[in-house]
Amino acid sequence: MGCLVLVRHGKSEWNAKNLFTGWRDPDLTEKGVEEAVQAGKTLKQAGYNFDVAFTSDLQRAQKTCALILDALGLGDLDVIRDQALNERDYGDLAGLNKDDAREKWGDEQVHIWRRSYDIPPPGGESLKDTADRVLPYYQASIKPRLLDGENVLVAAHGNSLRALVMMLENLSQEEILAKEIGTGEPIIYDISSTGAATPKTL
Repeated sequence: MGCLVLVRHGKSEWNAKNLFTGWRDPDLTEKGVEEAVQAGKTLKQAGYNFDVAFTSDLQRAQKTCALILDALGLGDLDVIRDQALNERDYGDLAGLNKDDAREKWGDEQVHIWRRSYDIPPPGGESLKDTADRVLPYYQASIKPRLLDGENVLVAAHGNSLRALVMMLENLSQEEILAKEIGTGEPIIYDISSTGAATPKTL
């Protein structure tokens, strides 16, 4: 049986400024660094160890991954980076303050873009579009390692992880849109030999 641990990156500079981030590449804040280090310490205290780590092509997730592994004493672990795990692309919203976006397009329209499953913002991706790149990558690159009994860390983003959680927990569109993925909070699953996921708590 393999173990899968998902962690959303620590708070970024743009999270702190209330900006749509997407594929833009801001750094972690000091609090974000603390969140990542604490996630690593929490996993270490609970006895977790990893055989491989996956992260996105964006520095906030890569740094979170590195900080977690350092806290675990696994700084030399193999880390695989791929843009398939990147955050949802917010298109024309990227870089905008969320309040300014509401002023420009209206509360209701921005809410639809943020919280509908399959309606993308202009020039960007919906959650469905994000899932359409995340899930094939999981099936091809991450799941085989889990089926081999390996323990796998994935440090990524709110919406790329939402896509994984939706599939792993067999959630509806409404359920996954309502689910919050907290920064620096490990989400843990035991993965059976058939690929079935059983959520675990720390």
